[in-house]
Amino acid sequence: MVNKVTTATVIGLNAYKVDVEIDVTNSLPGISIVGLPDTAVNEARDRVRSATRNSNLTFPDKRIIVNLAPADLKKEGTNFDLPIAVGIQVEEEVIDPEKVKDYAFIGELSLDGSLRGISGVFPLVLGLKDFGIKNVIVPKENAKEAGLVEGINVYGAEFLSEVIEHFTENPLPTTVIDVKAYLSQTHDEDYIYDFKDVKGQQKAKRALEIAAAGGHNMLMIGSPGSGKTMMAKCFPSILPPLELSEALELTKIYSICGLLHSDEPLMSRRPFRPVHHTASPYGIIGGGSNPKPGEITLAHRGVLFLDEMVEFPRSVLEVLRQPLEDNEVVISRSKVSVKYPAKFLLLGAMNPCPCGYLGDKEKQCSCSEFQIQRYLARLSGPLLDRIDLQIDVPRLSPEELLNYNKEEESSAQIRSRVIKARKIQVERYKNEGILTNSELTPKLIKKYCVIDKSSTELLRAAVVKYQLSGRRYDRTLKLARTIADLEGSELISQTHLMQALQYRMFNTENSIV
Repeated sequence: MVNKVTTATVIGLNAYKVDVEIDVTNSLPGISIVGLPDTAVNEARDRVRSATRNSNLTFPDKRIIVNLAPADLKKEGTNFDLPIAVGIQVEEEVIDPEKVKDYAFIGELSLDGSLRGISGVFPLVLGLKDFGIKNVIVPKENAKEAGLVEGINVYGAEFLSEVIEHFTENPLPTTVIDVKAYLSQTHDEDYIYDFKDVKGQQKAKRALEIAAAGGHNMLMIGSPGSGKTMMAKCFPSILPPLELSEALELTKIYSICGLLHSDEPLMSRRPFRPVHHTASPYGIIGGGSNPKPGEITLAHRGVLFLDEMVEFPRSVLEVLRQPLEDNEVVISRSKVSVKYPAKFLLLGAMNPCPCGYLGDKEKQCSCSEFQIQRYLARLSGPLLDRIDLQIDVPRLSPEELLNYNKEEESSAQIRSRVIKARKIQVERYKNEGILTNSELTPKLIKKYCVIDKSSTELLRAAVVKYQLSGRRYDRTLKLARTIADLEGSELISQTHLMQALQYRMFNTENSIV
């Protein structure tokens, strides 16, 4: 008789139900696994055999055929070990087949019979719940992560023997996590860098506040030592807390990549991903035969920081264009196409020229005009068109550098204003499926970025003078909307538009716009 137990596999961010069918026949002893298994799945044969025997359970000296259905869906990973082992025990009549009908099993087995944690448990359990599964048994290491899913009973086990005993004499305890309570915890004291330690640079700080409030992309250009990297490191300390939907979406991504800690199963803080300029295009957008997320997806709902931005290969920078526009990335392979979310804030920093001192008031630039143009040309016009705030970060004056007594505004003070502006946006767009001004579509811009006649004339003059593209026109309106939100204004005034245009242009000789 063929017995069946349930598990699941993940492709992209989506879980697919998999039936593990076990058939034992009187033939030469061995295990055959069919149903498009990869190498890790095939190696389950030896892990399951040793784990079963070392758990003092019977293992049939017969031919065991394991079918992972549907057979046309590729199976990867080690999470099939536990369901295969349980299916064999059902076939051996150690477990009543009726008792496992409402259960799913996920986990990797060690040779001694213990259960090891795996990646991707959260999306797996979330998918199993949608498939109507009522109970799931996972490794104890993954129990908290699985417990984030409401509406399904989660049991964490340390050993295969505990799983078997759960159906015979000693039920496992359930694991439940209060997601909202966990997310409400604050971690302000954990930030190493604070804006109160950044001297001067008021314009840059204001621009970073606007970027955080509306989720706008930003580029800082300035001489070496002007504080660009320091301010970028401080930037996470003013980002608003995650909404519940954002936290759960991030948790799915980080679970698949195996980046969740067993004691911190929920992503409760916005990611800040600093990327080195040696990164490849595949490292940025993701890839592989079964495509995995890249840095832009790991920075989803957070920040992707490119220090010394022009040092990145042109090919790497250009792959950012489509995700910056569509807020998602599609990775296509011959047998599979996967879509990952990529709603990230791009934060870049760079010098104005190869030597770094173009426009500096204290040190003269040693670069030729050709060198400067070639250096700046590494950033294409279409990419710059997608960056909302582009600002100069000048060298600090001696007075600013030596003024130890001046009390700078702290990150907590700036963050309070950012949170207030974000709450306005969340409430405004609660029926639109978006959370920030940067996500506004052209249709929503017409609805929520209404300007009066005098502001229209101002914007018309700016379009003519600065030759604004359609994309830049829309982004200017979205930026003005965020500035108005920071000031608590429902209407976008001329002042808000003028500020938005100021952050869109360089007013110095080394303009790259």
